[in-house]
Amino acid sequence: MKGSRLAFGLLSVMFCLLWAPSTGFKTLHLGSCVITTNLEEIQSGFSKIRDIVQAKDENIDIRILRRTESLQDTKPSAQCCLLRHLLRLYLDRVFKNYQTSDHNTLRNISSLANSFLTIKKGLRLCLDLQEAVVKALGELDILLRWMEETE
Repeated sequence: MKGSRLAFGLLSVMFCLLWAPSTGFKTLHLGSCVITTNLEEIQSGFSKIRDIVQAKDENIDIRILRRTESLQDTKPSAQCCLLRHLLRLYLDRVFKNYQTSDHNTLRNISSLANSFLTIKKGLRLCLDLQEAVVKALGELDILLRWMEETE
């Protein structure tokens, strides 16, 4: 009896593991990072709030991300780091600061934030703090040049 329960339990676990990839899970190869996430679940969560959030956007002439082509042009070696920074932006600034009285929208945003947090945990650090500080100071001229050239 105990043996059949154990066999059933193992069979159930194997079924779940084999069945999971076909339920929206996708493995992303981002340079040196490899993560598996449920993109269908994230897309579904976003589709629940898309119309509500986009209807509030009055700045239609301003874009943060133009199209996926701009992200596609990222070198494979930088994709992991780029995704980590974008996820941090959404987690630290966007999801935390979105305000609405609609509790259903807030629940969906919380679910998206949890999904992003799970992905972010799977990404390696881009640079350690000292390397990042040196890199940022060393490239400050690029930012200053861009500011000078902006009309």
